[in-house]
Amino acid sequence: MTKKIRVLTGIQPSGKLHIGNYFGAMKPMIEWQEKSDLFCFFANLHALTSISDGPLLADNTLDGITDFLALGLDPDKCTFWVQSDVSQHTELTWILSNVTSMGLLERCHAFKEKQARGLTPNHGLFAYPVLMAADIILYQANLVPVGQDQKQHLEVTRDIAGSFNHTFGQTFVLPDPGIDENLATIPGLDGQKMSKSYNNAIDIFVEKDELKKKVMSIVTDTRGVNEIKDPDNCSLYALYRLFAAPDQLAEMRDRYLKPGLKYVDAKKELIELIWNYFAPHREKRAELVKRPDTIHDIMKAGAEKAGQVAEITMTDVRRKVGLIY
Repeated sequence: MTKKIRVLTGIQPSGKLHIGNYFGAMKPMIEWQEKSDLFCFFANLHALTSISDGPLLADNTLDGITDFLALGLDPDKCTFWVQSDVSQHTELTWILSNVTSMGLLERCHAFKEKQARGLTPNHGLFAYPVLMAADIILYQANLVPVGQDQKQHLEVTRDIAGSFNHTFGQTFVLPDPGIDENLATIPGLDGQKMSKSYNNAIDIFVEKDELKKKVMSIVTDTRGVNEIKDPDNCSLYALYRLFAAPDQLAEMRDRYLKPGLKYVDAKKELIELIWNYFAPHREKRAELVKRPDTIHDIMKAGAEKAGQVAEITMTDVRRKVGLIY
């Protein structure tokens, strides 16, 4: 029997999870659990770089866990936990900090981009890639699905792991990036990448009135009813294709390429597609919300499972760096 590759992926509970999170990260995660040894976690320590409201972070974490379970993540088919529940993450981060050069971190574009957006520069934001490296190599992951914007951080992870291996002997697997070239950036209401920080997102479990409001605000071009439209450069069409069946998508594309399409009609259809797509998941979520103790038990079991794997790595690391005497 062929051994499954170990895939590790995480998501920050920095806000309500939205459609961009779902198609860009969550749906692929849920699919990976069927074909790999999946390790999936909520990166709440990373979220501290952007959230300084304790109750909000706690609520976001619990909401996100509930969302994942409702959308089909099965804790019996993967290892699913909250980052801060496994203390080895922070322990390994400190050890790796001592084999990570300042120059390596200074070259990371994500820090520069966040700084440019007005986030106050601090050590957490600067050292974010070291914690990310610890998250990954702690579990000896073979593959890490990432977007193009996170590719550099994975390269940094490989550099840090390689530096440790060079200094202390072979210890960590050097993970490979899993970049889905077919997965386009999910556009938000304004055409930019869908993001909470841009205030252009459509939440997964939004109420229908709010869903209508969001979808009707999607920015389109000024072409009139009798003008042919460009589906390949339209955010509305890009979102429509995520939810439509192949025949529906072909029909919509044909309508774009002929006179007569009203954007408002396409938006109304998209509202119904989104609402119906998540309907069974809304029902499951409503049931989960009634059983918060069950959710906490699931995450406790997940942390214990992850912690056992992490401790194997850390015992080796502690011995090699001299913390076991």
